[in-house]
Amino acid sequence: MLDRRAFLEKSALLSALGFLPRAVRAEEYELDVARTALGAGPFRGRPCVVSSANGIKGVKLAYDRITGGTDTLDAIIGGVNLVELDPNDQSVGLGGLPNEDGVVQLDASCMHGPTRRAGAVGCLEDIATPSLVAKAVMDYTTHVLLVGRGARKFALAMGFTPQNLLTEKSRQDWLRWKSRLNPNDNWLDHDDNVKINWTHGTINMNAVNAAGDVSSVTTTSGLAWKLDGRLGDSPIHGAGQYADNDIGAAGSTGLGEINIKACGGFLTVEFMRNGATPEEAALKTLERMVHVTEPRLLDDKGRPRYDIQVYAVTKDGRFGGATMYEGASFAVCDEKGARLEKCAFRYKNTERPR
Repeated sequence: MLDRRAFLEKSALLSALGFLPRAVRAEEYELDVARTALGAGPFRGRPCVVSSANGIKGVKLAYDRITGGTDTLDAIIGGVNLVELDPNDQSVGLGGLPNEDGVVQLDASCMHGPTRRAGAVGCLEDIATPSLVAKAVMDYTTHVLLVGRGARKFALAMGFTPQNLLTEKSRQDWLRWKSRLNPNDNWLDHDDNVKINWTHGTINMNAVNAAGDVSSVTTTSGLAWKLDGRLGDSPIHGAGQYADNDIGAAGSTGLGEINIKACGGFLTVEFMRNGATPEEAALKTLERMVHVTEPRLLDDKGRPRYDIQVYAVTKDGRFGGATMYEGASFAVCDEKGARLEKCAFRYKNTERPR
């Protein structure tokens, strides 16, 4: 949170670099602070944070901050930062698996329910916390999404420190993948009989406070070994995540190309608007994803050859999660504490295509 003087100084720097900061940001910050007072306004609900399973530590941090009066978006970005900065999570931030050229490119998006604002970055290189850069796009520009070279230029202008995101562990996985692309190429086989890591993991986190204010954030390194410049659903508002302060928030992890076509985040919130519980809404969204899937990704019985998870929370603090195939869990933290809950599922594991 910036005070008025810091805001004006940062705005002058950004203007000199060609970025136009939004007007009345100091006033908007004051509004945000007022709204996040615990139980502010006529609405009183249950604070709750829900995320993908890799956010189990983050949901506790976010919940504690929310119940202490922190804005919902600031709280959950703090939660996903734990994962972005963890080099052992190879699907997000530092240590994320690279694209086919060995370059780590990160995507993130966020939405702030109370002020109906949003920000995102795509194909961001050298910055470990794209969720914070996405929020900076929201806070300091009239834009919603910055990508590639422009996203990196903006992040550096905002004072983010560049670093090499490719850890040795992820580099070795990339070398294993690359050495097996073609048995007749000039690459020597790398560590025979070692399974090649392949991931399209992500972290999505959604939250609501006692005042009923909701926010959502999703951050990822995307599909491992992807083509240079590939964007999945994570930086796309309405797909990788979506927040509507009248209803709730939702997001997902899994194969982004399918979720983009289904507009999964938006659709889940709309199902809740029409009366579905978070779990029912998540299952309905999975049904829609199957419907928009091209035949090459379905087996002969119409079952998907991929998996996706959807997570949702309502304005009054109800939550739920669903997965295409049974077995997945999601993280949640409310007055009962942080824990993993089993996702509802559309298909049994015995129905999974072989």
